[in-house]
This record gives sequence, C-alpha cells and structure tokens, in this order.
Amino acid sequence: MTPMSRRIFIASLPLAVLGLASAAHAQANLPANAGATLFQNVRVFDGKGASLSAPSNVLIKGNIIARISTEPIAAEPGVTIIVGNGRTLMPGLIDAHWHAMLIRPNPAQAIVGDIGYNNIAAGVEATETLMRGFTTVRDVGGPVFGLKAAIDAGLIAGPRIFPSGAMITVTSGHGDFRQLSELPRTVGGTLSRMEQIGGSMVADSPDEVRVRVREQLMQGASQIKLTAGGGVSSPFSPIDVSTFTEPELRAAVEAAENWGTYVTVHAFTPTAIQRAIAAGVKCIEHGFLMDEATAKLIAEKGIWLSLQPLPEELREGFAPGSVQRTKADEVWPGIARTYELAKKYKIKTAWGTDVLFSQALAQQQGAILASLVRWYSPAEALAMATGTNAELLALSGKRSPYPGKLGVVEQGALADLLLVEGNPLENIDLIADPAKNFKVIMKDGRVYKNVP
Repeated sequence: MTPMSRRIFIASLPLAVLGLASAAHAQANLPANAGATLFQNVRVFDGKGASLSAPSNVLIKGNIIARISTEPIAAEPGVTIIVGNGRTLMPGLIDAHWHAMLIRPNPAQAIVGDIGYNNIAAGVEATETLMRGFTTVRDVGGPVFGLKAAIDAGLIAGPRIFPSGAMITVTSGHGDFRQLSELPRTVGGTLSRMEQIGGSMVADSPDEVRVRVREQLMQGASQIKLTAGGGVSSPFSPIDVSTFTEPELRAAVEAAENWGTYVTVHAFTPTAIQRAIAAGVKCIEHGFLMDEATAKLIAEKGIWLSLQPLPEELREGFAPGSVQRTKADEVWPGIARTYELAKKYKIKTAWGTDVLFSQALAQQQGAILASLVRWYSPAEALAMATGTNAELLALSGKRSPYPGKLGVVEQGALADLLLVEGNPLENIDLIADPAKNFKVIMKDGRVYKNVP
C-alpha cells in the first residue's frame, strides 16, 4: 500500500464504521415479526380505564395494533389466530425504575466481577423479565447499553430498555462505591473501576457534569439520572446529605434539554427534592422523606414522582447493624406516607420496583406491583404500570429508542400485549403468578409465549 492509498484508507475508516453502525441500527429497528396476529374474543383493558371492554377482536399487523372491533374481523391468509375465550388482553407491563445489570450480581460482583459473566447473567435475567410480562423497563443506572443493543437486535429475548447509562454522582454521593483507599480523586485522572465499566460516574463541578451527561447521551441514553441526595446502598452517602449544587444540577438539565430529553434524580429529603426542582429536573425518584410542603411543590410544578412500594424483604436484605440497614430503617417508614401525599395532591405518579442484587426479589416483580392495592384500586395500579408509565417514558422525546405509543391497547399503538387468564381488575394477584396466568406475551408484534 502506497503512502497516499494508506492515508485514503485511514481517512475512510470513520465513514465505513458509520455505515456499518447505520446498517446495524436499521436492522435492529425492523419489526420483530412482519406477519399478522388476530386475537379473537378478548376483553380489553386499554391501560387507561377502569373496566374491561365488551368481547372484542384485535388485529396486529407487523408491530402495530391495526384494528380493534367488537365485530368479527376476517382473518386473511397467513394470519396467526389466537382464540382468547373471553380472557383479558392488556398492555405489556412497564417498570419505571429498574437496574437490568444489577439484579443478578451482589454489589462486589457488579463492580469487580468479570464483565462478560455479568452481561450474560443480565441477559438471562432480561429474558425472565420479559417472561414476567414486563415488555418495557426504564433503566435508571448501570452499564446497560450493550444489553439493550443485544435485545433490540434479536440476539436475546428481553424487554424494551429506556437507558440512562451510568448514574451520575458526586464524590461520596449515592452511587459512589469507591473505597477510601481509592482517594483522593484527581480530576481528569484515572477512572475508578465503577466508572470504567459505566456503572456510575463522579462529577464534582458543572463542567464535569456536562461532560458526563453528554457521554451518556452519546451512547444512547434516553434520559439522564443524577443522585441529588444520599442513598441506602452506598457506603459513604448519609441519607440527610444533599449532594449536587444547584448550578451542577442546572448543568445536567441544560445538557439533557439540548438533546430534547430530561433529568431524573434520586432524592429522599425536602432539600434535595426542592433544589432539583429549582434546577429544572422533571422527575423525582423515591422522595420517601418528603414533607407536605414539598409534595405541594411537586404537584404545583407538574413534576413526576417515580415511586416504588419497596418490599420488606429488600430492607431485610441489608445485614443487621450495617450502615445500609440503618439507613433503610430510616427510609422505609416514609414509603406509605409518600404514597398518601401523592394521592392527596394528585401528583403525577409512576411505578417501579428498584430491585437490586436479588434474583429472588426480581421474581416477585408482579407481586410488588400488586402490592399497590394498599393505596390504589387494581385498575389504578395497572393503569400506572402501563399507560401512566408510558407517559413518563414519552418525556424522552426524540431520544426514545422506540418511536410509537406504548402502554395502551388502541389502534396505532405498538403491539406489546398480555393475554391474561381471568380479570386482573377484579383480582390483581393474577399478575403475581405470570407463569400460570399470562397465556400470551407479545412484544413488538412478536409472540414470545403462547400456551393454552
């Protein structure tokens, strides 16, 4: 190769790579199933209302709900027919607070464990998540971009993933899992292990925040996650502490809004929540130590509140006497009060689980949703986990990885559907046993489960 041809070859590499990436992206966005499916004799829960429809027929073409009718729909040649026998057809479930890479490992394995093993384990868990009826998850922290790409390309079965990428924190903030032996931090120096794998990123100034936010957006983040206050699982992050300054939070909001998307923050206390709202944050995760004035502010400003009815098993999973258990004991009593405040002030409320480091708890994903009946009717709870959660996902705008309408059963929406034995509006516990009660699981028009 001559010097001139070598220069031409090197110069053309970025274009070649871009072409390959574009081809892969196009392939990943093809409908999972270009055929058609007809559900006959089903009663529809549409993801919004409080009752089931009259017996109906629902036609899927490609990955779109093409027609819903109480009148018979003629089955064209080649259409797959699923006889509902009066069962309930409802939208696939959406978990708005999930950590796909942090379910199977323990905390040490998540950071220092083999990356290949962790990704394979996450892939297995992703398939099980889909088989529990969760067709979409909003991932709010973790190195999930590769897993998402594998699912979207059809390499493995799993839910749609709205990724945040690495959660962004400050030195000693929630998500800073470094050991004291790794201090001091040198700005611009060698990244810690948790940063190298994309679990979380430390940013201690507005300029650093902008860099870290833009890096997540560059990798495909649909929204940005910051930790605005202390957290339970982080070893050096007291619950009462407010972490980012308002200028740092504003830097994140500005960078995200420049990309047409939004920032959500982990925050428990009134100070952390109010500071985040002042900076332009659109969604608060948890909020379990908020007071009445903060609840009023959230409602007045139209901020989303992403809540989780955290089970006792999660609190008890922290060792008695540990720093984490002490913090959990402080936070857990606020869960019920926060739900009560959310209802009192009619706050826009999303639902998620926030399961961490526990395959056993992940298997209770549907049961955790069903536990919402402590505060809501079954219809309200199921609407929250479908149509309402989809409204939160829509805040990603053009950064959404999946253009189209999610969380509802209506003409023109994406075909993410569950066929349920029985009526979950009367017995929401049906969703706690998906292996028995979910007869069909469809995502993007493709049937992943179909049993009599």
